[in-house]
Amino acid sequence: MADRAGDRSDHASRAGDTEPASGAEEPSDLGVTVAERLRRVQGGLSRAEMKIARELTANYPAAGLNSASGLASQAGVSAPTVVRFVARLGFDGYRQFQQSLREEVQARQASPLTLAPVIGADSPTSELVEAARQVGTATLGQTFAALPEQEFDHAVGLICDPAKRIACFGGRFSQLLAEYLDLHLRVLRPGTIVHAPAPGRDAGFRVDVGRRDVCVVFDFRRYQDDTVELARHVHEQGAKVVLFTDPWLSPVAEFADVVLPARVEAPSPFDSIVAPLALVETLVAAVHARLGPAAEERMRATEDIWRGGTATS
Repeated sequence: MADRAGDRSDHASRAGDTEPASGAEEPSDLGVTVAERLRRVQGGLSRAEMKIARELTANYPAAGLNSASGLASQAGVSAPTVVRFVARLGFDGYRQFQQSLREEVQARQASPLTLAPVIGADSPTSELVEAARQVGTATLGQTFAALPEQEFDHAVGLICDPAKRIACFGGRFSQLLAEYLDLHLRVLRPGTIVHAPAPGRDAGFRVDVGRRDVCVVFDFRRYQDDTVELARHVHEQGAKVVLFTDPWLSPVAEFADVVLPARVEAPSPFDSIVAPLALVETLVAAVHARLGPAAEERMRATEDIWRGGTATS
């Protein structure tokens, strides 16, 4: 499933915001992106290495496709520091590091027309079921293994803050995830909204959004232009941005306060929302636990209304 409407012109060939990508013949061997490697080591980086990490994150993945000396110049460090940094990420050398990034660029540009399905027209149902099982198990395992715990905890804290208003929005397909999250959040706490597709047309929201707001944004390949543009606007207005995206990172990651990546591989040529949905449900569980009695009281009140009672939320 993919966010395709309004794709950025320079991303015209990318598979949509989630049109499950697959094509891997070994579903359990999903690649680890440079961004994931960065998150794994960021707690132990030196000050100079942090400069490189910030430069890569701010201009991902293009910054890493520059020469080692060019990246060093951009980050304000020495070339040997870049080489040591790349080794810390687990690469044998700068060439291998760049090859990994080039493969990511290809993955970001994939579309349902370029991603080969795991099964063919003559494949038996049993083969489809087994392929779906393998890919689904792998994507879920990889997603949670790579989950950045500090980022996740930060997202929970922002969403549980009673002083904050929560707004969820996504793209053509990922809007489903925004609506699903909002349906749960409004049962757990007040002050939540979800925007319909093309939320950028809501001039009132653009005017009102500010430091009181937390915007939960869903943007997957192909990264949707109007979603990215609206996310940038709310960031510039002072709102916090929590981003759900794929391992190749939406452009929103450049300025998001929290980035939660999820795998999107599937046995078909369409990206999957199985792992992103599981991550959303994990967030809901954490918010419910953090809010505690306040959430329980609101849940009882909303349940009374659903059953025709008189309680109000």
